[in-house]
Amino acid sequence: MKEKMTTVLLPRGRKQEENFVIVSVNGRSWKIMRGVEVRVPVCVAEVLENAAMMAEAARRYVDERAS
Repeated sequence: MKEKMTTVLLPRGRKQEENFVIVSVNGRSWKIMRGVEVRVPVCVAEVLENAAMMAEAARRYVDERAS
C-alpha cells in the first residue's frame, strides 16, 4: 500500500541551529531540510504540525507567566 504524501516547507533556522529536522514515526526516520519544499508522508507532516503547535503553546505559557 502506497503512503499518502504531502509537501512541507520548514522555515530556515537561526545560525546556531541545524539546517535540518529529524522526524521519527513508528521506527522510521526522515531528515527534513529547512528552507526547501520536501515531499513527506502525511504522518510526518502531522508530527511537524503538532510540534509547531506545542512550541507555540509553550511560548504563550511563558509569556503569560512573565507578565
